[in-house]
Amino acid sequence: MNKIEVKNLTKIFGSHPQQGLKRMMNGESKEEILKKTGMTVGVSRASFSVKPGEIFVIMGLSGSGKSTLIRLVNRLIDSTDGEVYIDGEDITKMDKNKLIETRRKKLAMVFQKFGLLPHRTVINNVAYGLELQGINKKEREERAEKTIADVGLKGYENSYPSQLSGGMQQRVGLARALTNDSDILLMDEAFSALDPIIRKEMQDELIRLQSKLEKTVLFITHDLDEALKLGDRIAIMKDGVIVQIGTPEEILENPANDYVSSFVKDVDRSKVLDASVVMKKAEVLVTYKDGLRVAVRKMEEVGASSIFVVDKEKNFKGLLTIDDAIRAYNEGIPMEEVLVDNVSVTSPDTLLNDLVGIAAEAKYPIAVVDEGKLCGIVSRVSILSGLVLGKEREVEAE
Repeated sequence: MNKIEVKNLTKIFGSHPQQGLKRMMNGESKEEILKKTGMTVGVSRASFSVKPGEIFVIMGLSGSGKSTLIRLVNRLIDSTDGEVYIDGEDITKMDKNKLIETRRKKLAMVFQKFGLLPHRTVINNVAYGLELQGINKKEREERAEKTIADVGLKGYENSYPSQLSGGMQQRVGLARALTNDSDILLMDEAFSALDPIIRKEMQDELIRLQSKLEKTVLFITHDLDEALKLGDRIAIMKDGVIVQIGTPEEILENPANDYVSSFVKDVDRSKVLDASVVMKKAEVLVTYKDGLRVAVRKMEEVGASSIFVVDKEKNFKGLLTIDDAIRAYNEGIPMEEVLVDNVSVTSPDTLLNDLVGIAAEAKYPIAVVDEGKLCGIVSRVSILSGLVLGKEREVEAE
């Protein structure tokens, strides 16, 4: 089951929203509705789902409807139409008590302006949600102390917000959301008020925490680089409408329209695309069981001077060169004793930007290994072509 399921969610601001909805359903545009009725379409029939443990980013410029959308998800404002399911329950139909319970137990919000209480210390800010839930002081302080340490603020428990930098204040806001132990984090432009260096640190911090805690995150931003860095998937909004949903790679490689293309044309692809995009399947593999004669024959068949070695479960063991294979065969040396020991290895999610340096130093293709198993190989040519071909596609599109 999806943690969040949004279906045809719509918000029209004005005195007669249902009339505006009817006009919208009859095909009138946002501009036409505003001109004829004075009502504003904030969000128009938005639909998407967020999987457990996923960082789902909603990105758009000012006025695109992204912040309205996240407030509809936790019902800080009521929708005009549509449904929002949190763990299978429609939040738009909950009564007041059920809504409060759902927010306290399942949804935590991290705001752009931190939202800290200035008269409370760090630990009391972080424990505030638990206090509202009626958790006793000892337990809530223990839980708060653990989360404060998780976000890198150990030692600042008794400081006040005014004594902290902007980045530290945002860590307090993040710790407060995490302390409630909610499954879902809603983050509305959470890092946009920070200086660029601190912002990058907070992005890295969120990625680090997410690998450990596996929360479900709905993240709002106007910054494409931030969206591409953080998002497992991204929804791009324009004029209240979601115009494309996809992984960072899908949006870069196949923008849905000119609007999306204009966003992605100047993106440094090496900082977004990863090894899985450019890796190729190894043409030939050999196992210890196959033996040296088979290894030599396979290399001769494809005209290769080396071959990757795996076990019967495809676990990566190393690389064998033709010269070492022939020498080992003639001298009766076991295959495992002549494998090249300086083969570069990387994971499927290593960014091309990081692979360029590795490839420049690598004598052999880079082995892409996931949980011990050989997934594919990456050559210097495939890295460069992955970047160049993407640029060529952008030029052709123009």
